[in-house]
Amino acid sequence: MLATRVIPTLLLRDSGLVKGSKFKDHKYVGDPVNAVRIFNTKEVDELVFLDISATLARRKPNYGLLADIASQAFMPFGYGGGLACIADIETLFKIGVEKAILNTAAVHNLGFVHDASRVAGAQSIVVSMDVRKSLLGKYHVYTNSGQVNTKLDPIELAKRMEDAGAGEIILTSIDKEGTGSGYDLELIRKVASAVGVPVVASGGAGCLQHLKEAAQSGASAVAAGNMFTFHGKHKAVLITYPEYSALESLFEEGA
Repeated sequence: MLATRVIPTLLLRDSGLVKGSKFKDHKYVGDPVNAVRIFNTKEVDELVFLDISATLARRKPNYGLLADIASQAFMPFGYGGGLACIADIETLFKIGVEKAILNTAAVHNLGFVHDASRVAGAQSIVVSMDVRKSLLGKYHVYTNSGQVNTKLDPIELAKRMEDAGAGEIILTSIDKEGTGSGYDLELIRKVASAVGVPVVASGGAGCLQHLKEAAQSGASAVAAGNMFTFHGKHKAVLITYPEYSALESLFEEGA
């Protein structure tokens, strides 16, 4: 496994893969099971699937689809979306999902994170935080697929999630997501320096250099969607992943 994990993040809606920008304008890009088969051939260490419609629709995860994905995936993967109780998480693990990713439910009920960590182990419980910067330069955490501003500070919330038992935090910049303009390095530095658990940087990757910058800013892992889904200025759909040797060289000390 790479010293810095490089994780494709795949967004689900109505059993299909979608991608957008700044949490808006999502378009269909393909079948998730087919994407997994492609990533199997690319030496990908880990995948993340996020259902962006489950919480908004107040429905359970699509366990049938997740079982199909698990049956095809050669690598571990995490799933988030619609997880609201311990039974949901237990069902995930029975299917073969390795990590449960909590977002809206974690913010509304810190006890859920604690209970989930106690039952499944901290290494299997991930909290995903979606963050937007205000016009005044203040960071706020958003829930419900980026639609609700909680007014919570991401640094303080990350600390609370770590204390509650989260073993990892996925930190997504809504402002950067899907733009290819690079990660919010200031946000990464602030959160990563405040907690002891791994922070996965998400939102904004457009090239290999961006991945390196995020790692240098304190991220233990980097996640990307558009970078592994689209190709060229016209954004033709092409599921891809960098050569493993290129990523090893990228993160070599002093490189």
